Amino acid sequence: MRLAAVVVTYNRVALLQQCLRALEEQTMPLTAIWVIDNASTDGTADTVSAMGLENLIYRNTGRNLGGAGGFAYGIREAAEAGYDALWVMDDDTIPERAALECLVQADENLQGDYGWLSSRALAPDGTDQPMNRQRATPYRDIPDYEETEIPAVMASFVSLFLPVESVRRYGLPIAEFFIWSDDWEYTRRISREKLCYVVPESRVVHAMQNPGTVNIATDVPTRWERYHYFYRNDVVLYRREGLIGWLWLLAKDLWHTVQVIQDPRGQRRARICTIWKGFWEGMHFFPETKYLS
Repeated sequence: MRLAAVVVTYNRVALLQQCLRALEEQTMPLTAIWVIDNASTDGTADTVSAMGLENLIYRNTGRNLGGAGGFAYGIREAAEAGYDALWVMDDDTIPERAALECLVQADENLQGDYGWLSSRALAPDGTDQPMNRQRATPYRDIPDYEETEIPAVMASFVSLFLPVESVRRYGLPIAEFFIWSDDWEYTRRISREKLCYVVPESRVVHAMQNPGTVNIATDVPTRWERYHYFYRNDVVLYRREGLIGWLWLLAKDLWHTVQVIQDPRGQRRARICTIWKGFWEGMHFFPETKYLS
């Protein structure tokens, strides 16, 4: 099996180095490691080149496309290069040595009959990362990691094993999302038609700088401005679920509004406007799903 990792990065060169070293140390060798650089300004290109990784392919997007645009770009480029499967991750993902081997073993156990596989994501202290817990339904997290392969309908791009056949059949992530919900939308798009699974034995550390769930009421102030993407993109994701999806959206956004009102850190009016302007934008946002040529 020809396997390629696809790593999207932007101005986090130290974390990227840890990720690339972990990929090189996998017990299951990779055919190639694709680094998709969203036009970093921290010397990423020179640092990656100096690492001397023989199987590394570096691509600079030319401008910051956001995580969504970077993954759409990288998945397209790698899928068209002729690999059998792609292992997709952020630059702050540090896989354990057997993470890929466990995914490939699950692929064999399932005889290739699945849409995607997802790893268990841990925080640096060994606890589960709440942001990366997969969903058993669009509204409920999987309860635990006790089975060998656990059915799931949504997963993050923090260690997603993606057969190229799934990319050909279901298309690419929505680049126009820029950030947030692109992974949920993409994995849900696939799971609506094909069974997908979490592989708990495949473990990665997600060394994210701002751990926790995505919520403007609880996140750090430096990230509040970008939250309109989240509330807009979630409309695209959940409206496909019909009436229950709309009710879920309204309940979530109302709950976040209440939490903002209760948060003492200020800018309440601006944050509440961000939530509902994003919701309104989402109602009129119909991005095109793009496919491989």
